[in-house]
Amino acid sequence: MSFKRFHLSDLKYTFHQLKCLSRNLNNHHYSSYQLELARLHSHRRCLHTSSFRTLAVDFDVNETQPAAAAGPPPPVSCSAPAAAQSDHLHVPVMAEQSIKLLDPSDNKCFIDMTFGAGGHTKRILAHAPKAKIFALDRDPTADGLAKKLQQQYSNVTPVHGKFTDLKTLLDAYDVRRESVDGILFDIGASSMQFDSTARGFAISRDAPLDMRMDGVASPEQPSAGDVVNYAGENDLFQILKMYGEEKHARDIARAIVESRQAFGKIASTKQLASIVELVYQGNHKLDSLGRHAHVATKTFQALRIFVNNELNELNNGLILAHDYLRPGGVCVVISFHSLEDRIVKRHFHGIDMDKRFNAGIGDHLQNSAFTFSNETMSGLMKRKRWSPISRKVTSATDDEIVANPRSRSAKLRAAVKLTTINE
Repeated sequence: MSFKRFHLSDLKYTFHQLKCLSRNLNNHHYSSYQLELARLHSHRRCLHTSSFRTLAVDFDVNETQPAAAAGPPPPVSCSAPAAAQSDHLHVPVMAEQSIKLLDPSDNKCFIDMTFGAGGHTKRILAHAPKAKIFALDRDPTADGLAKKLQQQYSNVTPVHGKFTDLKTLLDAYDVRRESVDGILFDIGASSMQFDSTARGFAISRDAPLDMRMDGVASPEQPSAGDVVNYAGENDLFQILKMYGEEKHARDIARAIVESRQAFGKIASTKQLASIVELVYQGNHKLDSLGRHAHVATKTFQALRIFVNNELNELNNGLILAHDYLRPGGVCVVISFHSLEDRIVKRHFHGIDMDKRFNAGIGDHLQNSAFTFSNETMSGLMKRKRWSPISRKVTSATDDEIVANPRSRSAKLRAAVKLTTINE
């Protein structure tokens, strides 16, 4: 199977020579969802000599540059902490709406594309204890939790990998195309990842700048710290602008470069957050609950998306979801920011991924100066792959937001598969 990718070019970098990304971005018609993750192929020597030591961030002009830490960086543990295995740490977002759309029963087969701590899978099992569920996740910790759940439910099958690995993983279990009844995506970093200090996802927890969803399972994959410390100013600007939609992207990129030149490597989440705070100079925003939102939120989001190639993974995951769903099967996607939601909307509403604006088939045909034959209209409608269950995005209820503040930015879209794939 071939995937449609958002091509820039197949760039390969060393940590000391990230020089092609900006030129390719500037010559490419891009929207925020169209950027190809530039794969940063590192020298292992650079990985092992990178300092992940936490440094005090007090940008006094008299402060001396800290000495580099000796020896390899401390490993980032991917083992599940005891607390992370309790249900109360992960409350599944928009679970009731998702279950209603999936309509689980014991004779159906489902794929949970983002198992995480298993919240949505457990809700499916509560309604249909004998339903067949494939629990996919790229995070080794999540895969361990799926294996633990399998001890209780033999009908749960853990599959460890990314969305793009799905075909290879399901082939091992002889899962045929168009044989799955429902597929669920809960996109983005999980609560479990944010709550694990060592993973470096959370602004509020001081930790090494890692943010790799695969953890140490993919040591060749660059971390957020690698990007922050070795990308050029314009490269950082493009990443923050495109993946974070950060209005101060240029100033933040410049501050990052100047900080590392003056004080050495940016090793921790606290350091990076402090640099962004200096750019904003106390101009804090409020979130939808009226709470102070940290000004570095979009910067962390951009780095996480870039490092994990999240948008390409989502696009390819939706292609695979259509391939494995039976006609009439339901795909439910929960996203948490506009970049993800745009990709989902375009898939479900039949909008060409290469078009700049959200114009579907119906929009292109709304011209009173032209008429179209039945054959033309029939051919156009046969191109439609999904039927959205609702044209409008669904948000979490007020009660759920109060009970689970992480649901405040959740957006749910669902669609029914229409066509049979013959290619």
